[in-house]
Amino acid sequence: QVQLVESGGGSVQAGGSLRLSCVASGYTYSTYCMAWFRQAPGEEREGVAAAYTGGGFSNLADSVKGRFTISQDNAKNTLYLQMNSLKPEDTAMYYCATKSGAYCGYWIPPANYDYWGQGTQVTVSS
Repeated sequence: QVQLVESGGGSVQAGGSLRLSCVASGYTYSTYCMAWFRQAPGEEREGVAAAYTGGGFSNLADSVKGRFTISQDNAKNTLYLQMNSLKPEDTAMYYCATKSGAYCGYWIPPANYDYWGQGTQVTVSS
């Protein structure tokens, strides 16, 4: 079975940085689309960034472009989200997810993703 485990969340002041990690097991990481989503209380889950590990391309939502970076370490089966210049609006539970195929983007609805991690909390204070 596929398992995803997130870590790296925490509480920081506005302008600070965090790096989230998602360790994957149970499948060949390089052949899957992987993505980061976030969800604040009472809000819908929204896509943040996605990466197709087999092709080496990625994309970012406009709200985080220029501040966040998505990357992979295939040797360690790990997906990262480097978050810089954090804002209070970034406060949310962050999840990693994966789906099969090369069609890969942050705009793809959550229902299209097959497996999810448990989430890691990010809190940004003003």
